[in-house]
Amino acid sequence: MTQTPTIEVYFSHGKESGPNGTRITRLSKIAEEYGCKAISIDYQGISNPDLRVEKLKKIISERTVDNDFILYGSSMGGYVSLVTAEEFKPLGIFLLAPALYKLGYEKQNFTTDIHPIEIIHGWDDDVIPPENSFKFASSVKCNLHYVKGGHRLIESLEIIEVLFRNFLEGIV
Repeated sequence: MTQTPTIEVYFSHGKESGPNGTRITRLSKIAEEYGCKAISIDYQGISNPDLRVEKLKKIISERTVDNDFILYGSSMGGYVSLVTAEEFKPLGIFLLAPALYKLGYEKQNFTTDIHPIEIIHGWDDDVIPPENSFKFASSVKCNLHYVKGGHRLIESLEIIEVLFRNFLEGIV
């Protein structure tokens, strides 16, 4: 009997956080409950978002097993995941307050035929304007959820967990 390949979930954190932050830790456990392998990339010390994109692309291209995968990105990690998805085709993309259309970031136009894409953004985000997520979501016709809270979305962590479970259920 052949074993079903494990779906990998690549977690990309934001500029000010790390690979073992609260959201990634909690969502990694949920991914593992669904039989996925959680891989949290450490971008600490890399402040340039496009160098982070190169790091994620290198990691994905050097995989020894050709498993299907999902991309998760928070803030700058959202940008990293979305740009990476243009070259590598994940099963889906889950984004929290993605840093899209931000001055100084190389990529300003995003196109993708990847679905599903789920975006969660805080109404009171003072780092990345919520309308940036709306602009992208409306251009690719993906799901966008506005929730209570600011950029870190700590106030809505339980809602994010429910949305992540629903996202995974639609894929795995």
